[in-house]
Amino acid sequence: MMRMAQGLISVTTHGQGLYEVTAELSQWLAKQGVQFGLLTLFVRHTSASLLVQENAAPDVRTDLNDFFRRLVPEDLSLYRHDEEGADDMPGHIRSALLPTSLSLPCVDGTLLLGTWQGVFLFEHRHQPHDREIALHLAGE
Repeated sequence: MMRMAQGLISVTTHGQGLYEVTAELSQWLAKQGVQFGLLTLFVRHTSASLLVQENAAPDVRTDLNDFFRRLVPEDLSLYRHDEEGADDMPGHIRSALLPTSLSLPCVDGTLLLGTWQGVFLFEHRHQPHDREIALHLAGE
């Protein structure tokens, strides 16, 4: 019989960068009692994104963060929207370029990720934030 479950996980960030949430997702999923299904994630913010990315080498996260800083510079002369500082509009642009939702398969009550894959919240702002990721599980 098809089951549905919903939840939220909170992520406290300490500035720009990638924050792994794989363990929190796995713990939540294990409590749902679903053998197989699809877990959909949605970040409820306009200056953060979600990524499936390598979780073994920290340099990957550093390089991604550096790349997006170069791709979308924090230069106030480039943007109209700057109420919250130089990282305000660049945070929105980075979020527009990257996914804000993911759908992940689940088998035997676990995420079906590859060997070196993890799920990350990508914070695009410099200041600390409390971010929420909405979860929706459909499965049996």
